[in-house]
Amino acid sequence: MNITTSLPAEMIARLNEYSGKFGIPKSRIFELALSAYFEKIKKAEYIRSFKAAAGDEEQLLLAEEGLEEYLKILDEE
Repeated sequence: MNITTSLPAEMIARLNEYSGKFGIPKSRIFELALSAYFEKIKKAEYIRSFKAAAGDEEQLLLAEEGLEEYLKILDEE
């Protein structure tokens, strides 16, 4: 798939520099950069969801109940 975009001249210069310096196609640099960015977003979403769950009394009670059950199972073994 082809995508057309506009980027600042400085970013294009850096893209050209690193592409030439490391012999990596520009498309691969975009692919790697987007993958890293998406992973960062995914981690931020997890953090946000854990923070939201931490403030939710119902979620806290469910987690505590689950932990109690898990500890009982461990004691039985």
